[in-house]
Amino acid sequence: MRPAEEFTDTDPRALEVWLSLQRRMPLGDKLLAVLEASRFLLQMYEAGVRLDHPRASEREIFLRTAARHLDRSLMIRAYGWEPAPDDNPGRRP
Repeated sequence: MRPAEEFTDTDPRALEVWLSLQRRMPLGDKLLAVLEASRFLLQMYEAGVRLDHPRASEREIFLRTAARHLDRSLMIRAYGWEPAPDDNPGRRP
């Protein structure tokens, strides 16, 4: 089995050790790892918003952070807030 493209720079022996550890990890630990990675990603989104908008209120930080990972239509439906196109990097309006 050939490794995914994102692992092509990893030594095959190191990759096998990592995959073996992943296979043996209890499901609860796997879920915890995914949730922690998601939390980290949201923190990075928030940090970017704070850098881009240093004078924003906490509510505005929350909304702009949400706009970085939610679709525009969902932002409008869920929060009644329409992000500007630059508030939604990587997403199409």
